[in-house]
Amino acid sequence: MSTKGPSIKLKIDPRDLQIQTFTVEKLLEPLIIQVTTLVNCPENPSSKKKGRSKRARVLLASVEKATWNLLDKGEKIAKEAAVLKEELHAALADVQKESQALKVSAEAFTSDPCYLPKRQAVVQAARSLLTAVTRLLILADMVDVAYLLEHLTVFQRTFESLRNVSSKSDLQKTYQKFRKDLENLDYLAYKRQQ
Repeated sequence: MSTKGPSIKLKIDPRDLQIQTFTVEKLLEPLIIQVTTLVNCPENPSSKKKGRSKRARVLLASVEKATWNLLDKGEKIAKEAAVLKEELHAALADVQKESQALKVSAEAFTSDPCYLPKRQAVVQAARSLLTAVTRLLILADMVDVAYLLEHLTVFQRTFESLRNVSSKSDLQKTYQKFRKDLENLDYLAYKRQQ
């Protein structure tokens, strides 16, 4: 990323982010369904002896690991970002806070998985974490879009200068820069798609 800020102004309020793309919604749908199904249990699940779930602890560890990986990558993005730095840092802090809240409620839940209020607390904490992660992903996407728009502006300037060349040598030099800018833009678009 460049060190100077992009000349592109985003017309989005980072405090009021909503999922507005079908792709993001589809990617998050399985997570939302899993979190929602946790709460759908009967009032009195079983009269059998209640035990501790080893699997829940493994699941919690995997969620924690994934969250820490996300936070690590998010911090790298925030360091390199030319726009929305404060918002990214706030979103990272929110993910960390919600992750800790989920850990606390999940540990209480694993000690008594059949107790409905503990289950509901875990579900609420998981939903809050999911919301915080979604916000972080949307902000990171906005930074990525701003970066692409910055490179598109450079490409457009090169294209304009290509249209206004007056000699063959200028045409060759400008065309080489045009090709380089086009390849760079193509690479960035490919990287974003991946």
